[in-house]
Amino acid sequence: MKNILLGIALTLALVGCGERKEQQPVTKAAAEKAPAADVSAGKALAERSCRNCHGLDGKGAGPAIPHLAAQRERYLLASLKEYKEGKRHHTGLRDLAKKMTDADMRNIAAYYAGQPAVAISAAAADVKHSSPYERGKKLAEACAKCHGEDGNAKTPGTPSLAGQQPVYLVAAIHEYHRGDRAIGTMRSMMSESDRLDLESLALYFSAQAPVQRPAPKRGDVAAGEALSTACGGCHGVYGISRDAQTPSLAGQDFDYLVKATKAYWTIRKNWGMQRYVAGLSAKEVENIVAYYAAQAPKAAEQVPSSTKDLVAQCDRCHDQEASASVVAPKMKGQDKDYLVMALRNYRDDGNRESSTMHRMSFPYSNAMIESLATWYSSQPAK
Repeated sequence: MKNILLGIALTLALVGCGERKEQQPVTKAAAEKAPAADVSAGKALAERSCRNCHGLDGKGAGPAIPHLAAQRERYLLASLKEYKEGKRHHTGLRDLAKKMTDADMRNIAAYYAGQPAVAISAAAADVKHSSPYERGKKLAEACAKCHGEDGNAKTPGTPSLAGQQPVYLVAAIHEYHRGDRAIGTMRSMMSESDRLDLESLALYFSAQAPVQRPAPKRGDVAAGEALSTACGGCHGVYGISRDAQTPSLAGQDFDYLVKATKAYWTIRKNWGMQRYVAGLSAKEVENIVAYYAAQAPKAAEQVPSSTKDLVAQCDRCHDQEASASVVAPKMKGQDKDYLVMALRNYRDDGNRESSTMHRMSFPYSNAMIESLATWYSSQPAK
């Protein structure tokens, strides 16, 4: 269904959320050639160097510190090598890994992989899972009177939200709250909602199929098409945006688009829009709007939205039964705060050098990440 939004990265990130694209699969032949690990030596090293954070039993000592117990041995070994080579950026672990020999890394990986899985707390197991889509659907009830139950408004001057880009919807709500858009009712709506609520609402509306509004009675569509060339660079061909932060204009309400566009002459703040609109006459604005209002609308790009769909996508590599050649960590039973942080790092700031994971997580909003991390942290590890 959508694209979406936008942590901070100071943890002992031995358990990341995906393999590096450049890593080679661990073949059976390679595994047989590797010297056998000394679990007793691994335990001694863990007691000297790791227990303060990961415990001797492999349980993270605090929030956002990953559990290592029962983790895949090949993944733990690959992670330590990445710290040693400087591919991962936790200073303490990089310094520690540089002092380890290959044998040390094999031994400690084998020791932690052999520990019993960390038991799930009663509180974590009792979490009621609600996908961000379902949460957004519930919140959308407050919007139905004006925008329609499915986001397809019927009142002239009221914008349709169905199929709209989700990041843009969140930004627009914030503009109302700040007073950048002068509509009192919108300014008060959801003013107490947190970011996760707003993202969930946007996710729901962006998933709905947009319906074309009535054809405009004013404006010259042909003249508007000629004037729309500069608009297409941001709003997409025929007004279908491919950018989660930029609204689609195709099939939108004529009166709303005229009012919204003219607002850049006065109160709305966007340097690019202000600069372009400043050179347009009122008639030219109506012509451009008529062109976009006449175009067929299309829903935003689709990404998984339910927790079930998100988990199914991740389980292809992270499921307990994944292929032995996959160098990816188990996620079930992992610390929730750590999972949230790791996914945000892959999505946002490059602290995790995995192009595969960045592409996978880039469309995920904080609400989607929260939902995914909550589910995995509540499942028994094996």
